[in-house]
Amino acid sequence: MTFYNSFEEFEKAAEALYLQSPDKVRYSVKYTHSKNLVIMKITDNAICCQFKTEIAQDVKKMDKFINNLMRHMVSKEH
Repeated sequence: MTFYNSFEEFEKAAEALYLQSPDKVRYSVKYTHSKNLVIMKITDNAICCQFKTEIAQDVKKMDKFINNLMRHMVSKEH
């Protein structure tokens, strides 16, 4: 499991992971209230990319990234 320091690095790695095997990739987002921490994890059971943050701007970036990923997953173009 790899934690990335910047969201841009995480986004590139997660996108590459998705494009490598789109049928196997899944993601999860976890919020820990006591630590005020959001953790996003994307995996294909072989490689796991993780990013954690306390910053609201990064959470907004996560939301945009997941929306784009979902659009790509449901589109007919591959």
